Amino acid sequence: MTQPKITPLHEDTTFHGPLSEERAARLIGSLGPFDGAHVVDLGCGWAEMLLRIVAADPTATGLGVDRDEEAIEHGRANARERGLADRVELVVGDVGEWDETQADVLIVNGSSQVWGGDPLVHTENALRNAHRILRPGGRLLLGECFWEREPTDAQLAAMPVPKEQYRSLAGLVDFAIGHGFRLLWLEQASLDEWDEFESRHGLAWEHWLLANPDSPHADEIRAKADRQRNFRLHGWRATMGLAYLTLVRP
Repeated sequence: MTQPKITPLHEDTTFHGPLSEERAARLIGSLGPFDGAHVVDLGCGWAEMLLRIVAADPTATGLGVDRDEEAIEHGRANARERGLADRVELVVGDVGEWDETQADVLIVNGSSQVWGGDPLVHTENALRNAHRILRPGGRLLLGECFWEREPTDAQLAAMPVPKEQYRSLAGLVDFAIGHGFRLLWLEQASLDEWDEFESRHGLAWEHWLLANPDSPHADEIRAKADRQRNFRLHGWRATMGLAYLTLVRP
């Protein structure tokens, strides 16, 4: 284990993704109303969106599942601090092995990979499982990547993403509708949101390197930071977008 410990991502970011406060509020509004709703967040991280949704209505309850124990502990601490611990359960677990319960609202935000399998079928797996989990009339917040423009061969060589994994934005919406959903709301992360998130994503590594230049782990941490920066700047920046789809199961 790297010592001293690298600070977790939640210390530098609010959401685990390129998402502003204003956009988060709009997306939450698009998923309502929440009276009596059971909200499930799969691949929830520290469950910030889940906590905000449950906080929006005193009759809502929530369940979040993620494999990251540290993130779940942070989410539990936030739930206690906000007076939500009696209405929100956060579980350390593998979504692929999770015994699903039905939901009125389902969040799969940047986490379509949680069901495992080939990356080329991650989006399909998310939509198929969401349709099974949601009650009729239930809403799905799907945060999923798409190609804003066709990536060049050089860009594809610089990032760990096969071209076939994602679609155009129109293709993503059509794909969701083809899996039995209707589109209620659509937004996409802005370049500024991406840049802020990616910058915050790298802060812990850079701060650690400044504080520990002679550590035997320095080369390893520097390589991680450099790899992530190269993925972004030589690969997906301004080419790969992130769409937020609010979908309803009729």
